[in-house]
Amino acid sequence: MKALHRKLLRDLGRLKGQALAIAVVVAGGVMTLILAVTMLDALTRAQERFYASHHFAEVFADVTRAPLGLVERLQRVPGVNLIEARVTAPVRLRVPDFEDPVRGQLVSIPDGRQPTLNRLHLIAGQLPTAGREGQVVVSDAFAEAHGLTPGDSLEAIINGRRTRLVLNGIALSPEFLYQAGPADLVPDYRRYAILWMNQEALADAYGMEGAFNQLSLTLQSGADRETIIDALDLALARYGSTGARTRHDQPSHRFLEEELDQQRAQARILPTIFLLVSAFLLNVVMTRIIQTQREQIAILKAFGYRDAELARHYAGLALLIVLLGWALGVGLGAWTARWMAGLYADYFRFPEMRFPVPPWALALSLLLAGLSALAGTWRAVWQSVSAPPAEAMRPPAPQRFRRSWLERSALRHALGGEGRIILRQLARQPAKMALSVIGIALSAGLLMMGAWQIAALDQMLDRQYRDLLRMDIELTFNDPTPVRALGELRHLPGVLAVEPWRRVPATLIHGHRRYRTSLTGLEATPRLRPIVDAAGNAQPLPPEGLVLTRYLGEWLGVGAGDRLEVAIMEGHRRRLSLPVAALVDEPVGVGAYLRRDRLNRLMREGPAIGGAWLQVDDNRRDALIDELHDLPVVAGIGLMDEAERGVRRYLDETLHVFAIVFVALAGSIGFGVIYNNARISFAERSRELATLLVLGYTRAEVSRILLGEIALLGGLAILPGWAFGAAFCTLLSEAFSSDLFRIPLIFTPRLFGLSAAGVVAGSALVGLLMLRRLWHLDKVAVLKAPE
Repeated sequence: MKALHRKLLRDLGRLKGQALAIAVVVAGGVMTLILAVTMLDALTRAQERFYASHHFAEVFADVTRAPLGLVERLQRVPGVNLIEARVTAPVRLRVPDFEDPVRGQLVSIPDGRQPTLNRLHLIAGQLPTAGREGQVVVSDAFAEAHGLTPGDSLEAIINGRRTRLVLNGIALSPEFLYQAGPADLVPDYRRYAILWMNQEALADAYGMEGAFNQLSLTLQSGADRETIIDALDLALARYGSTGARTRHDQPSHRFLEEELDQQRAQARILPTIFLLVSAFLLNVVMTRIIQTQREQIAILKAFGYRDAELARHYAGLALLIVLLGWALGVGLGAWTARWMAGLYADYFRFPEMRFPVPPWALALSLLLAGLSALAGTWRAVWQSVSAPPAEAMRPPAPQRFRRSWLERSALRHALGGEGRIILRQLARQPAKMALSVIGIALSAGLLMMGAWQIAALDQMLDRQYRDLLRMDIELTFNDPTPVRALGELRHLPGVLAVEPWRRVPATLIHGHRRYRTSLTGLEATPRLRPIVDAAGNAQPLPPEGLVLTRYLGEWLGVGAGDRLEVAIMEGHRRRLSLPVAALVDEPVGVGAYLRRDRLNRLMREGPAIGGAWLQVDDNRRDALIDELHDLPVVAGIGLMDEAERGVRRYLDETLHVFAIVFVALAGSIGFGVIYNNARISFAERSRELATLLVLGYTRAEVSRILLGEIALLGGLAILPGWAFGAAFCTLLSEAFSSDLFRIPLIFTPRLFGLSAAGVVAGSALVGLLMLRRLWHLDKVAVLKAPE
């Protein structure tokens, strides 16, 4: 073994504590990268395989009712590859031994066989038999939630008529990978089901004989999607089309794409932050290590070692530390990805999901970790090894002494001798002090960012379900219904308040930007679904114009006072120019609101409503649900408290867990930064500390000097740490913002307190470790060391 190799191993053993601390920082960056990339790769591959093998459609179109003979004509539209018509219908279910209302969607399939598009992946049983009524295939998540098996039966209400459905099979579909109900954020498998029924049976039950109300199609290679959508809209307009849409607007695909986008954002931002911190820390540590080995470097050069050999030696030291961190990060990332796989399998229902770490991810993480090592060490290494041997063997010039302004002030007597020693030590090396403070501040910023994710998610849900969604039950009607239906609802048992709504699909257009959403008509001053300002105060809707969520308004490029083109996709399908009255901040989803009577006039209809929100007496809720279940006009019954619990459970199992892991990583990084700084400072000042002990200072007095320096650096790092934390939180908030939800950028005293507490706790723990070293310091051995 070469001499430099032996020296490298000895240095690594002597610096094992510092090396491990730096390795933890590198491991944090590698772990977040491996986790995000592995999840992204697994979800993407599973999606591509399932979409391809089961022929997931590329374009969808909903109509009120269109003749089946129209399909042959649409097949001839240039660019259309495969096209299939079907019937879809809302359904209400009663499940044995389950009291809550259950909503569902019935989807037709060709009698006795698989559909051409959106094919089913059978888990158990078989498809409904041709010519048999009442047989269905149910989604596997719903069957699993209720313990259903083929042969079981359910009571159902289809189009206001009660019937009994027999489960013939259990299946998955690429169309419902993310099985969330209408207006739901997360799946509720106990209260929302997908069922597939023979085309003839469902058409007969829903009054669609010889007709369809939904089209699915795929496109030929190279076909222009927008041209085909325009042709479909033109051909289907007379049949009550709400506009053809691509996969981007298909709910399941949209949720999956948003999850993939979040994984991409995490893969870009979090590893970058961690690896930049590790590069900075490596630079600080290697610079100070090399400075303590000036004489060794000079002697090695005098014995004939070349600059390149010495540079490789110290670069190898940094590389070994980084490789340790990389291996640790890969192991933790792979383990966390396998653990997260079980969580994702509950929400995205793929036939199979495999989570191996992609080889290219290993190579990428190794490359990035190596680049961080190179960025953090090359300058310090090259400056030291390029100095001539005579200059390197010369002791450093004595540092210039001068009293600081604090020592010249009236506070000088309060400092005492120990305080003056601390201040002079730090003032003599302002660059080192600044680098140490910045390193600790970065770790405090990371800790603040992790704590912010937890607090911001909780506040997002509190605002959504406390300030905005104040209703207890949401009713959806089969068809637009006269407003007089509210009178019947008010007289049902347990109903305390009723508020109607009307929702119409529309496309908002401004310049070249278009967004498919719904116009939601509310009461002039809604109480159960208020429009609130930034202070949380309910505001009345303006007599004219739209109120948009701010995210939607900014995406479209409009503000209050601008005009927006609105293409209504229902009824007379009018195209209007409406003013934007205001923008409001809402954390979940996007919306366009206006007064219900104004929406009724735009639709050229009477005072129609599409549903109602109810506030109910909890003690009589079960009796109310029984009454609602028997109303033929009701298509769906949504329980808001169950929806909230589902969202919170989803966040607790995914984003909250990830945030807690992130806080733990940030805390370990903070400890590593503070420990490295204190350990190197102790090594540099061991002779000085031993001299103080020989001169008569007690170990307690010397301990106060050492601990005072650690505490002062930590205290100086708190304010810039808050600034770094605010910047990191802002970056992450913008990266995660989408039209599904926006994590609010909030800064509470608790967040700042947690960040400061992390620095204080890390400093205290490091102080205890340094005290242990001080109390075991061998004064004679230290003072015998050459000057």
